Amino acid sequence: MRILSLTSQWLADRLAAKPLGYRGEELAARHLKKRGYVIVAKRLRGRFGEIDLIAVDDKTVVFVEVKTRRSRRTGHPSDVIDAAKIRRMTRAALVFLKRHGLTEYPARFDVVAITWPRSVRRPEIEHFQNVFEADLTGHEMS
Repeated sequence: MRILSLTSQWLADRLAAKPLGYRGEELAARHLKKRGYVIVAKRLRGRFGEIDLIAVDDKTVVFVEVKTRRSRRTGHPSDVIDAAKIRRMTRAALVFLKRHGLTEYPARFDVVAITWPRSVRRPEIEHFQNVFEADLTGHEMS
């Protein structure tokens, strides 16, 4: 009976509607793949911060923040990226580069902004490259 219960819960979890942010990240990954990017990590979360997607574009490591909104009533989806978010992303990116021995490679920060009203099947996707500069060379993590 326990196995049946666990199987039912697993199936319910798989069929449940995914949150908008999760669906936006999946859509952004597909969008980037179509443009030749190789997705190497998704939803990187750690004590230093979080990064939605990490991709490779030619020989550049790309850290991607995905912002998905139902409408633009409160502004553009990318408007919510503030100085604190940039610091957290920069720290998380540096940890990733160091852990994987990639500090010698160029890196940049992109934003994929998605506006996805309930009434439309195809959302608007905007990809902004190199949105902010970050020094990824000499910071020490504590």
